[in-house]
Amino acid sequence: MTLLIAAAAAATFLTRVGGYFLVKRLKSMPPRLEAALNAVPAAVLTALVAPAFFYGEIDVKVAMAAAVLICLRFGAIPMLIGGWAVVMLMRQLIG
Repeated sequence: MTLLIAAAAAATFLTRVGGYFLVKRLKSMPPRLEAALNAVPAAVLTALVAPAFFYGEIDVKVAMAAAVLICLRFGAIPMLIGGWAVVMLMRQLIG
């Protein structure tokens, strides 16, 4: 098991370092590459949130809706706290 964790850590490290050195070698970043790199955070967020929304129970869906509404008015930290509080409250109410 330790060997598997070490191999995964090495693969992650080499992927990140390799990407850094590859981009650093470029004299100028092509616009398409820059656009692709700018789209990565939104793609990762979608990959994390979409399955929870579509396969989660009603408590998760209500918490996500509350988090969106809180985020429209306040920042990220109140959104996280509010979403967490709503999902905990829903789980206490519906079990």
